[in-house]
Amino acid sequence: MSTVLGEKRAPAGRTAVMAGIGSYVPPGVVTNDDLAARLDTSDEWIRSRTGIATRHVVSPGTATSDLAVEAGRRALKSAGSADIDAVVLATTTPDHLCPATAPAVAARLGLTGVPAFDVAAVCTGFLYGLASACGLIAAGIADRVLLVAADAFTTLIDAEDRATAVIFADGAGAVVLRAGRPDEPGAVGPLVLGSDGDLPDLIQVPAGGSRQRSSGRAAPPGDHFFRMRGRDTYRHAVERMTAASREAVIRRGWRLTDIDRLAAHQANARILAAVADRLDIPAERQLSNIEHVGNTGGASIPLLLSQAAQDGRLSSGQKVLLTAFGGGLAWGATALTWPDLTPF
Repeated sequence: MSTVLGEKRAPAGRTAVMAGIGSYVPPGVVTNDDLAARLDTSDEWIRSRTGIATRHVVSPGTATSDLAVEAGRRALKSAGSADIDAVVLATTTPDHLCPATAPAVAARLGLTGVPAFDVAAVCTGFLYGLASACGLIAAGIADRVLLVAADAFTTLIDAEDRATAVIFADGAGAVVLRAGRPDEPGAVGPLVLGSDGDLPDLIQVPAGGSRQRSSGRAAPPGDHFFRMRGRDTYRHAVERMTAASREAVIRRGWRLTDIDRLAAHQANARILAAVADRLDIPAERQLSNIEHVGNTGGASIPLLLSQAAQDGRLSSGQKVLLTAFGGGLAWGATALTWPDLTPF
């Protein structure tokens, strides 16, 4: 099955509506005590600075596509249909530099032939992927899109780097989007997206790309691992997520006091608290799972939404604000009324 660009005509007012959601984390768990046994750290130090107690990690030989396929399968089950016109995969950890990982994910889900492509926006990947999926639907190119956000982020982390090894983890989340009306529950609101390419080294893996490869020089030790300037990242993350959130709520026609649930990228407990404080959203309206899953990169938001819907913290009819910040720099936000879904 294949979709021809421009083959479908998009009716006026056509928008993307969430129709299914699923998530997956690998079974391997690393506790703070496990990390403290080999790093100069402690459970108290990690909890106080990140809010993380445990995180899930891939086993040797497990790749991003493995996580993505399982989350995608669960989202399709939630939607009650595998009738999909396109697959979008948001990831920073593709199985290979070339080709894209999305076609392999689509094929393993029985969707060979549909357009499938990767989106790279680091921790903002789900929102950028959401914009891509919404665009396909709004343009009439697709009626139903599977959007998966998956990262095996620990494959980028130096296990001896205390600054990053205690934070990042692996996981996947997926949503099925269908064509619908803007006034339906689950209709994705206006998306606010932004970037700042003048600060690429704030969050970066220096080696492995064409810049390093074309230099003709071998990469210095450690350059294949993820690097992050923590203090600068904190400041930009709080500022950008706060501003994008305010704009997304205004564009939706809501007020911040209307928001029932804040689902922010699970970067760090301190960042989450600062953003919520600036938006004046009380603790009981904040969704979080960082304590038990860590920072799962682009998978963070859909994984959080899926788990919160499963355990009752998120229910149909609630007004939800989504926001994220990541490398690039890239950031974004959107808002929607949560639909009646059965997550898996």
